[in-house]
Amino acid sequence: MPPLIKKMRKTATAFRAAGIGAVTACLSLTLTGCAGLDTTAPSAVRADAKATAQAARLGAVDCREVKCIALTFDAGPSENSPRLLDILKERQVPATFFLLGARHIEKFPQLVRRMAEEGHEVASHTWDHRILTELEPKEIREELERPNEAIERITGRRPTLMRPPQGRTDETVHEICRELGLAEVLWTVTAKDYTTEDPELIESRVLDQAERDGIILLHDIYAGTVPAVPGIIDALKERGYVFVTVPQLLAPGKAEPGKVYR
Repeated sequence: MPPLIKKMRKTATAFRAAGIGAVTACLSLTLTGCAGLDTTAPSAVRADAKATAQAARLGAVDCREVKCIALTFDAGPSENSPRLLDILKERQVPATFFLLGARHIEKFPQLVRRMAEEGHEVASHTWDHRILTELEPKEIREELERPNEAIERITGRRPTLMRPPQGRTDETVHEICRELGLAEVLWTVTAKDYTTEDPELIESRVLDQAERDGIILLHDIYAGTVPAVPGIIDALKERGYVFVTVPQLLAPGKAEPGKVYR
């Protein structure tokens, strides 16, 4: 087995051990994050919003008029990210990256910089992938502040979005996110790519769930995910979808700190 493949599998295995596999318990309740949360849909954000300079900055796509969908990737950057970025660039598709700090942002700063330079939204998935609802407020702040500071040092822009590990959040997390200027983003589509290395299966799971205003959850740390991305993009474009970042999905509205979106 080539050394790079061994290294990639070792990284993915370590991440599973850190807790990503436990997300199954949450997903058994709902495909859109843990049940019982007060969440806001993109269409609701757009409904009463007025066009602003912020919306203009996000580009010409108006998701009130066209059928939009957002690709999001958690837990990178990784050794797989360069190929993923190549694919997105070739197909002119923007994405939103919810990045981990430890062993990811700190290991691949050049990829974080490239994501920002190529027009993707760079956001936070915490520093160590600790379950925020199990932590004390001081620990939650540290999990959120460290990746924000690291991303800002690399890109010059502080994140305004975060995704809680396993989608687990509560009022304490909301309040701290509000203090830190962060909105929480969950998902409506999951390929459960942590359970398989089969790109065709990952692709079919995404396509079966895709709907307008969807937020697709994938992880570019797993071997089967990046190979599935070209097929996902091509099939959804054929269905008339336009790919956007999460901020573009909400425009001309804007995510508010402390609120949860999906």
